Amino acid sequence: MYETGNAKRIKMQRLLLYVFFTILTLLSILPFWIVIVNSTRSAPEIQQGLSLIPSGNAWSNWTHLRDRGFNIFQGYGNSFFIAASSTILSLYFSSLTAYALIVYEFKGKKIMWGIILMLIMIPTQVSIIGFYRFIANIGLLNNYIPLILPAVASAPTVFFMKQYLETIYHPALVDSARIDGASEIKIFHTIILPLMRPALATMAIFGFIGSWNNFLLPLILINERSMYTLPMLVQLLTTDGYRTEFGAMYMGITLSIVPLILIYTFLSRYIIGGVTAGGVKQ
Repeated sequence: MYETGNAKRIKMQRLLLYVFFTILTLLSILPFWIVIVNSTRSAPEIQQGLSLIPSGNAWSNWTHLRDRGFNIFQGYGNSFFIAASSTILSLYFSSLTAYALIVYEFKGKKIMWGIILMLIMIPTQVSIIGFYRFIANIGLLNNYIPLILPAVASAPTVFFMKQYLETIYHPALVDSARIDGASEIKIFHTIILPLMRPALATMAIFGFIGSWNNFLLPLILINERSMYTLPMLVQLLTTDGYRTEFGAMYMGITLSIVPLILIYTFLSRYIIGGVTAGGVKQ
């Protein structure tokens, strides 16, 4: 009798949890769905009120968006180039730094780690004026280099990689490779990097999406419209040419978030697995 009552209580608790998380999931999806639905509706339909059922004006919204000079494919290309380049640099050099912090003992190691932790806590906006003046002085305005190269020194990525590497690193692996005559850089490329795949996948997603959504820094450094990233193009939708064309505005926003939704949909398991492995020390 006691076991039956206990089993019923557990089932009820599990059911309540499922209901709770289902509601949270729907609340998370709802804003995206509203944006997608509004991209298929005309401006008068949108002004009439909220609807969760798609309409049939998607093509007309796309046509209006294209006729006003919204070059979505150029925005895709610019954003992808910046996001992919900065993500690759960030992953490689952050992993290399994390490997050095774990494997080697050297003077100033704790100080260096403390500086990395301090940099994580400093908001980017604090140094943005000085960064702009520096970039202007060296003549790199309207250039993608200031948007890509700083990713080499990504403190949050170094922190995550180090925490993850602590859970999987075994000195015997490196010592065996050294005995076999492998160089330090070869050990890193052939042994350490493959072991860090879950962490690399996780930070690749976060880094790519963070760079893709970056708006403030490109807005300050880029003035040529042909070099605009996708968030900068979306910002143009608030100008007079689109202010009353709500359907076209929502179409532009939808096109900008579709790649991110696809990335999360297909690669979310890497995020969960990587965060769990990096946060639990074995």
